[in-house]
Amino acid sequence: MEDLETFRQQTHAWLQDNCPPEMRQPVQDDEDICWGGRKFRFRSEAQRQWLERMAERGWTVPEWPREYGGGGLSREQAKILREEMQRLGCRVPLQSFGISMLGPALLKYGSEAQKREHLPKIARGEIRWCQGYSEPNAGSDLAALQTRAEDRGDHFVVNGQKIWTSYADKADWIFCLVRTDFSAQKHTGISFLLFDMETPGVTTHPIVLISGKSPFCETFFDDVVVPRDQLVGELNGGWEIAKYLLTHERDMISAIGSRGFRQPLGRHAAKAIGTDAAGRLDEPMLRAQLARFEIDEAAFGFAGERVRDLAKQGEGIAAFSSVLKYYGAELNKRRYELLMSIGGSDALEWESERSHQGATARAWLRTKANSIEGGTSEVQLNIVAKRILGLPGA
Repeated sequence: MEDLETFRQQTHAWLQDNCPPEMRQPVQDDEDICWGGRKFRFRSEAQRQWLERMAERGWTVPEWPREYGGGGLSREQAKILREEMQRLGCRVPLQSFGISMLGPALLKYGSEAQKREHLPKIARGEIRWCQGYSEPNAGSDLAALQTRAEDRGDHFVVNGQKIWTSYADKADWIFCLVRTDFSAQKHTGISFLLFDMETPGVTTHPIVLISGKSPFCETFFDDVVVPRDQLVGELNGGWEIAKYLLTHERDMISAIGSRGFRQPLGRHAAKAIGTDAAGRLDEPMLRAQLARFEIDEAAFGFAGERVRDLAKQGEGIAAFSSVLKYYGAELNKRRYELLMSIGGSDALEWESERSHQGATARAWLRTKANSIEGGTSEVQLNIVAKRILGLPGA
């Protein structure tokens, strides 16, 4: 206990000394988020410094082993780090699909060479990854995918299409599910490949959303050559990896329901609308809605911490990621409904400087996809019904 308290004091002092003041302000828009990668452009020198300082300590991925670029922290130490960062308002130094999805899969299934090649680059923010899962006819039924990888001995030749590939146009590498055996049952003929997005034959086309922005892409593969040493796990054994990675994807998506390092909605509303003589938000109906939301938000955060603690102790239920994903998506949609209410008619502005090019309205529209991406809400509820509640199938 004393060692953990010492670690807390030392961590607080280091963060206090090393986190630039600019990196202690709430995130305002997508450009405040550091994704890393070859194509990423830092918004400020402070953003670059914060990433470099945290990566040097391995604190972009604090629980990963030190030999792979991590901090080697225990579960308890990593929790203290998160708490102290939140106490000081420090932004997350790096967000990436490499950290939240591919990294855990490589730690479990990757070869030693693959771990040493890819994990340190993820931890330092040098390579940005995208996910090649969904296809035009394989979304919720992911195992119906048809992208083909022909085995040529020392390499594979990949042909096919992926869709809803988040940030494919900005990514450096892709982790991709491909079919390597068309004669097998659909779940048993799938393999898990890694390859560079600059490989000849890879093209991407952004998909414009109702928000006017385009985080998603169509991705096409035409005779893409992938070295065999970029096969993760066994040939035709990719479905096991895919399922494991999906639980981490759902955990990642569920995190949008947490306040994280955002400004509390009540404080934001007070600044935007004002307070009454008693210091309360000067809109009684909205005040009640915000209070209810912040209670639910806090409960969700505690539930997430409990799930992580149980998972680290080997007592977690994999299917519980579906609970978090479903509720986190719904909570985030509520958050942006409230932000629109707080903004009033000003929040409807679409292209003005005052509204930061309609940032709130565009983000509100974007949240509508939260209940689709990473597995639809209907799929998540089915999983909860079958695997947690033990209800009979139809």
